[in-house]
Amino acid sequence: MSTQPVHVVGGGLAGSEASWQLAEAGVPVILHEMRPVRGTDAHKTQGLAELVCSNSFRSDDAETNAVGLLHAEMRLANSLIMSCGDANQVPAGGALAVDRDGFSDAVTAKLEAHPLVTIVREEVEGLPPAEWDKTIIATGPLTAPSLAAAIAEATGADALAFFDAIAPIVHFDSIDLDTAWFQSRYDKVGPGGTGKDYINCPMDKDQYLAFVEALIDGGKTEFKEWEGTPYFDGCLPIEIMAERGVETLRHGPMKPMGLTNAHNPEVKAYAVVQLRQDNALGTLYNMVGFQTKLKYAEQTRIFKMIPGLENAEFARLGGLHRNTYLNSPTLLDGSLQLKSRPGLRFAGQITGCEGYVESAAIGLLAGRFAAAERLGRPLPLPPVTTAFGALLNHITGGHIVSDEEPGKRSFQPMNVNFGLFPQIEAPKSEGKRLRGKEKTNARRRAITARALVDAREWLGIAPAREAAE
Repeated sequence: MSTQPVHVVGGGLAGSEASWQLAEAGVPVILHEMRPVRGTDAHKTQGLAELVCSNSFRSDDAETNAVGLLHAEMRLANSLIMSCGDANQVPAGGALAVDRDGFSDAVTAKLEAHPLVTIVREEVEGLPPAEWDKTIIATGPLTAPSLAAAIAEATGADALAFFDAIAPIVHFDSIDLDTAWFQSRYDKVGPGGTGKDYINCPMDKDQYLAFVEALIDGGKTEFKEWEGTPYFDGCLPIEIMAERGVETLRHGPMKPMGLTNAHNPEVKAYAVVQLRQDNALGTLYNMVGFQTKLKYAEQTRIFKMIPGLENAEFARLGGLHRNTYLNSPTLLDGSLQLKSRPGLRFAGQITGCEGYVESAAIGLLAGRFAAAERLGRPLPLPPVTTAFGALLNHITGGHIVSDEEPGKRSFQPMNVNFGLFPQIEAPKSEGKRLRGKEKTNARRRAITARALVDAREWLGIAPAREAAE
C-alpha cells in the first residue's frame, strides 16, 4: 500500500528541511513554493532556502554557544540545511557562513533529485483543503496576505501578529543584585505573584539625563522599504519616547513611583528600569517597555549604562519590525500541530522562533513529527535538556502568562539561547574556584554535554564511544 503524501507549504529553510526529513523517512512530499509565480519584497531568486538577509548561521561552537549546539544536534539528525551549509561554507572565523547562491542551489538540487519529493510552483491562497490531511505550513515572516488572512480567520483575531515590538531580554545571572532589587510597584501582589516580581535598576538624576541623551544620540536602524513605519503609542521605541521630552521616560516605563531601593531605602531613585521574568525557568528577564530600533551594538553599549546591568548578557536584543507569527503556546500542541485542526502543523519563523538555524530546526522537528504520524510510529517530544527540546518548549509553552493583563500576548519570538535550558551547576574544578567567564563557560559545557547525550538518545543514535567499539 502506497503512503499518502504530506504537503509542505513554503520552500524556505523550514519548509525545505521539513520536506527532506519526511522524504528521508520514506514519506512522499509535495512541496508548494509560490516563487516565481508570486514574488516577495525580500526574495530575489526562485531558489529554495534563499537567504534574504545575512549569510551567517552564527557560531559553530557546540561547547559554549547555544546555536552551535543546535548545529550539532541538527547534524546528528541528518539535516539538509546543515549539510548544504557545511558544503558551501565561506571563511567567517568561528561562525558558519555560507555562499548564499551555492547554498540555495544545493538545497534545491537535493530536493529536486529526491524521488519522494515533488515541487509544485504555485501560491496556496488559503488554508489547505481537507483532502490534504497532513500539511506543514512553513511560510515564514513574509507569509502571503491571502494565506495570513485565512490563518487569522481560522485561529482568531489575536492569534496572528503582523508586527513585532521586541524589548531586550537579559540573562538573570548577569544582573548585579547588589545594585538592583526585587519589588513589584507598591508591593502589589498579582495573581501568582509575591510582591517582588520585578527586578528594579535605580538611576539618579545625572545617570538618567546621560541615559536619555545616549538614547537620542544612539545610532538607529532604518525600516526597510517594504516594512513601512508602524509606530503607534502602544509600542513606541524607547528612543522615540526620549525624543518627546526629557521627562517622558520618567512618567512612562521608567517611573520611580511605588518603589523603594532595598539597598538604600533613604534615597529615592530619580528613575527606575524594571525587568520582568520572561520564561517559566526564571533564567531570562525582559526589559519592560524597552522596544527599540537602536542598532545592536548601540543597545549593548547604552543599556549597560543602567546601574545593575553593567555586565549584562543579552539573550536577545530589541527590535521593531514586521513579523507574521502565531501565538503558538495557545494554538499549537507540543508537536507543532494546530490544536483545532489535527494534521495541520506549522514550522519555522511563523511559529515564533528567530534565526535561520532555529527556523530550519523547527522545520526538522515538524517533518519528523509528521513522518512519524503518517507511518504510525509514535515519536516522543525531544527532551527539554536538548537544543531541540528547549527551543520547542519555548514555542509551545515556555513563556510567562501576563498576570496584569489577562489574555494579552506575552509570547515573543526568540533565538535559541542557554536561558531556555534547564540549568545545571558548573562542575567543580579541583583546587580551583571558578569565577566569572570561566564559571559561565564551565556551566555551558555541562549543558551542551548533557544535551548531546540526550539528543543522541532521542534520535536513536549510539553514543560515539559505543559506535566506535
